[in-house]
Amino acid sequence: MTTTALRGWDGLLAVLLWTSRAVLVFMMASICYDAIMRYAFSAPTSWSLEINSFLLVYLAVIGAAEAQRHDAHIRITYFKDKLPARVRGTIDLFTGLLGAVFCGILVWRGGIMTLQALEYGERVSSSLGTPMVYPYALLPIGFAALGLQFLIDALSAIPRVTGNADKEATSHG
Repeated sequence: MTTTALRGWDGLLAVLLWTSRAVLVFMMASICYDAIMRYAFSAPTSWSLEINSFLLVYLAVIGAAEAQRHDAHIRITYFKDKLPARVRGTIDLFTGLLGAVFCGILVWRGGIMTLQALEYGERVSSSLGTPMVYPYALLPIGFAALGLQFLIDALSAIPRVTGNADKEATSHG
């Protein structure tokens, strides 16, 4: 994979990280506002719960690719760490490929769900009536990003499987 493409990918994930941070700040402010309005003025908002529910989905699926990039997902590696480097590389390769396939299925099914919501005009049954196409669209977008990160991880594991990791590290360093 080219350095330019990886830099572009890093830039996209940085944008998603900053939008996730902005979403989190908005969620905090709107939930505090709703609590104050509800308990101090007996006038709760009609939108806070609905919007924040959708934004919670945003945080979960959009942040997954960034977490994968930084190897921040929870895992137990006690036995894997005791294996030879090539075996660990093989496990990482298959994990990356399996993760990409799983994400591909979720992109496909999430895309179908999003298109159906658009076609049938599905809306939340609330005063806001949010079109469901927006929260549904978060699923294929987030899992496409996560799947791409899994593919990048799988490709970066190949030199460790073939035993070229040391040669590659010395030629680039």
